[in-house]
Amino acid sequence: MPAVRILALVDGEHHPPVVRAALAALPSRYAGAQVAAALMLGGTEKLRGDRMPDYGPGIPLVGVIGDPVASLADVIATHAIDLVVDLSDQPVLDARSRMRLAAHALAAGVPYAGADFRFDPPPRPRVATKPTVAVIATGKRAGKTAVTGELARLLRDRGPAPIVVTMGRGGPAEPELIDPATADLSPAALVALAATGRHAASDHFEDAVTAGVVTVGTRRCGGGMAGAPMDSTFTAGVELANARSEPLMLLEGSGAAVPPVHADATVCLVPDTDDPELLTGYLGAYRVLLSDLVVITMVGASSAVSGDRASPAGLLLEGGVRGVAPGVKVAHVVLRPFPLEPISGRRVFYATTAPASARADLVEHLEGTHGGRVVGVSHHLADRQKLAADLELAGEAEILLVELKAAAVDLAASVAVARGMSVVFCDNRVHSVGGDGAFPELALLTADLAVQRHS
Repeated sequence: MPAVRILALVDGEHHPPVVRAALAALPSRYAGAQVAAALMLGGTEKLRGDRMPDYGPGIPLVGVIGDPVASLADVIATHAIDLVVDLSDQPVLDARSRMRLAAHALAAGVPYAGADFRFDPPPRPRVATKPTVAVIATGKRAGKTAVTGELARLLRDRGPAPIVVTMGRGGPAEPELIDPATADLSPAALVALAATGRHAASDHFEDAVTAGVVTVGTRRCGGGMAGAPMDSTFTAGVELANARSEPLMLLEGSGAAVPPVHADATVCLVPDTDDPELLTGYLGAYRVLLSDLVVITMVGASSAVSGDRASPAGLLLEGGVRGVAPGVKVAHVVLRPFPLEPISGRRVFYATTAPASARADLVEHLEGTHGGRVVGVSHHLADRQKLAADLELAGEAEILLVELKAAAVDLAASVAVARGMSVVFCDNRVHSVGGDGAFPELALLTADLAVQRHS
């Protein structure tokens, strides 16, 4: 069995004999390993003159040129590194820069270890037997289901339709396949399902209803710093999807958790409310480095608030993304409410997860574009106690317009049905407002890239 090839990260704040002794001890710490190279990150206090120190026979010392992460990636590739071992310390590396190096090592598929820590690339085995596109995000409420649904519709309209595999915190105990051509996905049917204790607003129901494609629902619990779930049934869900005839598979993440299987291409969603430091610093850069397309979403905005332009916050995030991954494509989009049935001329109570700051703009869009008469809004779809209080104010409404997520079915739709109100599910449709091109074009190119890589 070949020896594990170590890249040691060193600095000039340590006296060279100290570093040399630590390097000599690494093969005993990591049994069967050999130090293939050392990367000098900086610091000069303990170095003499302009000459690079000698750290032992057979250990080439590489100096950083420009950004340390670029040098790290280059050395990992040129020296066929299996493990990065960090022998540096402050002031050369602080917590932020150390985690940034770890993110780049993980993206290259290489573990990153130090004196009292170790990060391993989450295992993502090749399970799918057809091309796959993962849709991941930096966190919850980023618009993953909206973007997955939009991509599914684009592929369906171009032909043939894909299959979607979702991963939710309220998913079914065993992978569940839903074909919207045969399943009853009416509000009444979902309310009846919720009455049995099921989470009838889980992502696979939402995708099936809004995108009209076959979906598989799975569950997950927990999420690590690099996106791995602690427990999930996702692999079994992919295996179920393998048996279907659809030629391409969309893998939908959950929160900041990444589907725990290999993806041929990846789309990453970033709300424009994200903290730029957390997006590109620490391990935040890891999700960007996995991605072929980054979509910056203005989740709560309508055309009135966006003016069909990327937001200043989104442009700032785009700059950070390009600094981490210069070759990645970037799209800016706004998500606008889209009732799945006509609401024109009807009195509507609208329940959403969008922030209260977007209320006026969302109401303007529903009334101006879709012709509804909005008589009330709840922004508490994810807060059952506040949602219940808001629903008490929906008395004059004829229609409950509700996003299919959170407490949409077991609480909102159940109350509406009991009161004799009509229930209309509301999608969030993707509209391009800037970036490297229109979202439909970039999304389909990403799907085509997945097909090319798979073949």
